[in-house]
Amino acid sequence: MTFWEAFYETKDIFMHSGFNGYNGVLAMQITMTGEGGGTFYVKFENQNLFVEPYNYTEFNVLFIADTFDFLRIARGEMSVSAACAMGKLRIEGDTSKAGELKRLVRKNY
Repeated sequence: MTFWEAFYETKDIFMHSGFNGYNGVLAMQITMTGEGGGTFYVKFENQNLFVEPYNYTEFNVLFIADTFDFLRIARGEMSVSAACAMGKLRIEGDTSKAGELKRLVRKNY
């Protein structure tokens, strides 16, 4: 898998996540490691969504995970808390904002 494949899959997941009911700001920088690794940002802001393949320094929370592990989280196949407990996800910044991600992805686990 390339970075672009992972990026566009994640973007598509978030575009269809039902974020329209989300009021507030959640700015995430995602750093994927391993195959298909790279950095991008996802920002939910007052019912708008921005997903761009850039380094974003004004994030609330930074997620660092292997590409495939992050995609499992985005797909709803693994929870953020389970990924952290297994050492598959590192979170920096506002951890309360990290918990909001679960509201924005469909659970499949």
